[in-house]
Amino acid sequence: MKNKYSAIIALAALALGACASPPAKMEGGALTGATSMTLYTFDRDTAGNGKSVCNGFCASNWPALIAADRAQPYGEYTVIIRDDGKKQYAYKGKPLYYFVKDQKPGDKLGDGFMNGAWHLAKL
Repeated sequence: MKNKYSAIIALAALALGACASPPAKMEGGALTGATSMTLYTFDRDTAGNGKSVCNGFCASNWPALIAADRAQPYGEYTVIIRDDGKKQYAYKGKPLYYFVKDQKPGDKLGDGFMNGAWHLAKL
């Protein structure tokens, strides 16, 4: 009986994981992650090509909005595979990132960074 319940719980968890929406919401006009930290897009990323060009040193300053291994596309959100093999959420085809200098919810220090190449992710 215990194994039967364990199997039911495991199947329910898989179903919920597959249907869960990406952890981004709108706050003050900008998309934010699950911790209410601001999300950004990068001009050098080509919308819809399924790739992020922000890797290595770039990714240490602009961490990706990582998606769970079982994450699926949801509405305008898609899932891309990064060079390191991790999954990342994209919005309208553009990969989503945090900025390390943003220290608290509401910070938007990355907007316009690097000669305007970084932008607030907006609906």
